[in-house]
Amino acid sequence: MARVDSEAPAHLRELVRRITACRACPRLVRHRETVAANPPKRYQGQHYWAKPLPGFGDPRACVLVVGLAPAAHGGNRTGRMFTGDRSGDWLFRALYDAGFANRPLSEHPDDGLALRGAYITATARCAPPANKPTPLEMRRCLPFLLEELRVLAGVRVIVALGKIAWDAYLRARRESGLGVPRPLPRFGHGAMALMPDGMVLLGTYHPSQQNTFTGKLTRPMLRAVFTRAARLARR
Repeated sequence: MARVDSEAPAHLRELVRRITACRACPRLVRHRETVAANPPKRYQGQHYWAKPLPGFGDPRACVLVVGLAPAAHGGNRTGRMFTGDRSGDWLFRALYDAGFANRPLSEHPDDGLALRGAYITATARCAPPANKPTPLEMRRCLPFLLEELRVLAGVRVIVALGKIAWDAYLRARRESGLGVPRPLPRFGHGAMALMPDGMVLLGTYHPSQQNTFTGKLTRPMLRAVFTRAARLARR
């Protein structure tokens, strides 16, 4: 679980270790561990990861995907971002269709999934109650995103899954002194913003069940964003 490529830079491997050992947010620690101790019937008997989740993917990625937070019975159970839940089913299908993944499904960490040219991370690293991390909890996680942005030097395109991820990336740029456009670009599905250093930020609705069940986000809509990301990353 939560493995990182053995060829990844040592500082990326060290970042993974630091993230998984974090206990900075008491509410999140309590929630992730309580969920693991009281799983629904369909997951009873399974071992839960129940720790913060590091990012994962290709250390040489040109596209960085930023999500919101692990799902209580998805990543919090399996130990890998977007693995074992409905949001992941949508995300990995879109990544596969755009050429970033070698298979369209991600069910568990030993399923053979590999990302090529993409790395997945999140604004918050622990499963939050009601899928809503607090501003303070996201603030405490921000240094992890800042470090990933520094270490993943090949990234040229950011895909933000939802407004919270969009805002988190812009905040991370300000914190790291990279600069942001003025006025600040507004989130929207299909939105694109060019950063002062040439980085491209793309927005998409998050592939949550709330969005996919209602038709607010369709598979062609999500696929189009990642197809665009692939095209932009190759320029």
